[in-house]
Amino acid sequence: MDALVIVITVLQLLCGLAVILAVLFQSGKSAGLSGTIGGVADTFMAKGKAKSFDAKLARATKWIGAVFIVLTLVLNILH
Repeated sequence: MDALVIVITVLQLLCGLAVILAVLFQSGKSAGLSGTIGGVADTFMAKGKAKSFDAKLARATKWIGAVFIVLTLVLNILH
């Protein structure tokens, strides 16, 4: 049982580092509310957002975060 806890803890550590890196690599949304009011959301780049690197990073962040939460719950159950 102790070996399983150690393996899951190491996986959780790696997952946490991956979440940090994925968030740091994403570009900032500096336009904020003023950019939305000004109509920046309808630009050409917004149409291809699903294929952009930032969209892939955002999706990866969500999945890695979900795995991190599941690993946390599993560790909580094992303790």
